Amino acid sequence: MAYYSTNDFKSGLKVMLDGNPCSIMENEYVKPGKGQAFNRVKLRNLKSGKVLEKTFKSGDSLEAADIVEVEMDYLYNDGEMWNFMDPVTFEQIAADKVAMGDAAKWLKDDSNEKCTIMLWNGVPLSVSAPNFVVLKIVETDPGVRGDTSGGGGKPAKLETGAVVRVPLFVQQDESVRVDTRTGDYLERA
Repeated sequence: MAYYSTNDFKSGLKVMLDGNPCSIMENEYVKPGKGQAFNRVKLRNLKSGKVLEKTFKSGDSLEAADIVEVEMDYLYNDGEMWNFMDPVTFEQIAADKVAMGDAAKWLKDDSNEKCTIMLWNGVPLSVSAPNFVVLKIVETDPGVRGDTSGGGGKPAKLETGAVVRVPLFVQQDESVRVDTRTGDYLERA
């Protein structure tokens, strides 16, 4: 198994800590005037999402986490699991609600959207929705002419249940393009 020394630590590096896969968020090298140098590291546990702060002496090493990011097609949700398929090998994988996180509100069944899945020992840790999706508006208030005192936006419920702010001219049953990273309306589709 590969090991990373404290000299190799950088943001985004995936390591094992106490038997759990973690991602390094911040790494600060500290060389005090007296005593041995050390690294103050902020890590995110990829299984639970918790953020930890640890201190490592200079020269310590951590085991590399066997984490793979793969792109898969979204198939369907069976009520408690979201199912994905590898477009090359046709292997299917199921992700639970914890692994899905915010991605669940942007995916609709049979859309074949390309999602990035982070796997650890074949188990999905997290799912990232595509950056942009096209979804249909199922519920929104009609835009009334002259009703722009609040900045010219209104909430709209999408077919997946997500709610985004759209301009007043966008009507119910229209399709809109949404940025899944920020949840912002981009344009009509």
